[in-house]
Amino acid sequence: MGFMGFRWADGGAGVRNHVVVMSSVSCVNGVVGAIGRALPAVKTIIHTEGCGRGLADVKTSVRTLVGLAMNPNVHSVLVVGLGCEFINPNAIVTGAAASQKRIEKIVVQELGGSQKAAAAGVEIARAMLAEAAKQEREELGFEHLTVGLECGGSDALSGITANPVIGAAADWLVGQGATVMLAETTEMIGAEKILARRAASPEMGERIVSMVARQRKLTEDILGPLANLVISPGNIEGGLSSISEKSLGCVVKGGTTKINEVVDYADKPKCRGLVIMDTPGSDIFQLTGMAAGGANLVLFSTGRGTPAGFPIVPVIKIASNSDLYRKMADDMDMNAGVMVEGATLAQVGADLVRLIQRVAGGEQTKAEANLQDVVAIHTVGPAF
Repeated sequence: MGFMGFRWADGGAGVRNHVVVMSSVSCVNGVVGAIGRALPAVKTIIHTEGCGRGLADVKTSVRTLVGLAMNPNVHSVLVVGLGCEFINPNAIVTGAAASQKRIEKIVVQELGGSQKAAAAGVEIARAMLAEAAKQEREELGFEHLTVGLECGGSDALSGITANPVIGAAADWLVGQGATVMLAETTEMIGAEKILARRAASPEMGERIVSMVARQRKLTEDILGPLANLVISPGNIEGGLSSISEKSLGCVVKGGTTKINEVVDYADKPKCRGLVIMDTPGSDIFQLTGMAAGGANLVLFSTGRGTPAGFPIVPVIKIASNSDLYRKMADDMDMNAGVMVEGATLAQVGADLVRLIQRVAGGEQTKAEANLQDVVAIHTVGPAF
């Protein structure tokens, strides 16, 4: 049993073969958009970062953009630069060269302005699309999957239905040799010791506790007496009372296997099996970090409903309750709420595994069909 995917020269494999046009700096987002309008088949990656950031944030932005360019769902990349930015397009091209894929750049100031740059970009991207169209799928094992785990707009049923279903699929994927990525450090507050006990080593367990403690202190510094909440109004309306309650439901997505590695935001894991990525709880920041870390598919549970997807990674939306599944049928891929109505965890978990296989083999998710493509890079310092 496997899936039909794309094998690449560097040994990696993807579930999509996208041609990507990305901005190195937010100043050229309009040029990237113009190329995307001319060639709707490309995937555009734009963001808000650039100059006016501290060195740490510049490094994070470059690492994230390099990781997105190297994502296994990407066939080839055109980087659009301005010519005077901190996030140098050469750094992205050079950083992603190890992927052995076609990566080119254009610089707006060197080409004489946005219209000329867009015209040049269209010609390059059109040639990339022609090359990508020649790629054929082949049967691959699940060890080629890196699956990100996400929950957003949670309700009181998320930790009872949708997240345990994801956890069951995560255990199955790990058993098949896949990599599964648990993130959302904010939503581990109160559950860190549970996770630490599952770490592959005592040192890793200590790192997990320290990582969550750092995030707890940050929320306390910012929110003061409200730090125990740090959940959205929708979470509260959905029946959650505190971040610890939400966290206990959140970490269930990671299943029951040992934690083999802890990586920084947008870093690619070196180990297979279950890994933790240090990300904020914000859905879009997290999706971007996991995609930069090599996730080629995401399982996303929700109890309140969110349409968000990602340009280069199929995001499978799993509703925690049947009411949401019916109300947002255009955005939900699966209904875990049937567990409340009598279906077993084993049955729904098996359904999710089959859906993963189909999506990995090319079936579109609702977020893909709706072009719900959003990107946001996590930064920590002030803008100046």
